[in-house]
Amino acid sequence: MKWLGRRQSDNVEDRRGVSGGKVALGGGVIGIIILLLNVFGGETGQTVGSALEQLQGGQQQTEAAAPLSKEDEEMGNFVRVILADNEDIWSKIFEEHGMTYKKPKLVLFRGSVQTACGGASSASGPFYCPGDQKVYMDLGFFEELKTKFGAKGGDFAIAYVIAHEIGHHVQTLLGTSAKMRQAQEGKSETEANKLSVALELQADFYAGVWTHYNQKNLDTDDIDEALSAANAVGDDAIQSKMSDQVVPDSFTHGSSEQRMYWFKKGFKTGDIEQGTTFEEIR
Repeated sequence: MKWLGRRQSDNVEDRRGVSGGKVALGGGVIGIIILLLNVFGGETGQTVGSALEQLQGGQQQTEAAAPLSKEDEEMGNFVRVILADNEDIWSKIFEEHGMTYKKPKLVLFRGSVQTACGGASSASGPFYCPGDQKVYMDLGFFEELKTKFGAKGGDFAIAYVIAHEIGHHVQTLLGTSAKMRQAQEGKSETEANKLSVALELQADFYAGVWTHYNQKNLDTDDIDEALSAANAVGDDAIQSKMSDQVVPDSFTHGSSEQRMYWFKKGFKTGDIEQGTTFEEIR
């Protein structure tokens, strides 16, 4: 992606050089499984870090602060550019629809982080917390995306994930997330999961919409990188890596095919009115 020398957002909180406090020891297989189950933590506000501690008997150590390397600094600058692109594009889209876009914060962290949704560890993957309207990311996740999930990698895979999480912020501003949670009340687990899938696929669609309006800054392989990431984190792809059994009724984020389809639809149309995942996911 063409990003060097472009505007950087002021709404990034870089906590990577600050002590992360308590983090769980010995992630191993358990940590990987939780990461797989919660990848793109979405807009649920779940405290995945606490779950990891419980599974591991509460063993903890204090994470020491670490200085940022030149590569760390460059990655931070890249994230600031991607966030700035999201700010510009979503501000324009909201204005065209007679609304005002409220810019979210993006927090970079290592190991663990405290949020308005509770404590979380790197095992949660990138996630959006509606309580403080912030996106949280440990950039180490993207190495996992390549080595554990088999994604192609590349800078636009990171851009896609950020755009997906910003999509959850858009849903919060539009009231979609609150309506979804209300609709889940009293539903069976299977029906509640379908609503969660619709929410996640709509966030993928919004990531595609953002990409549609950012084409002037794309490189040749960028769309392939985004689709590879979307394919790698489909619920069916994740479940097949964990076991031989794929259970569609347990999906919460959508299949690989669905995630790629809705990203491509957003990219092709650039029309937020076409993100009709709740009507189409039954």
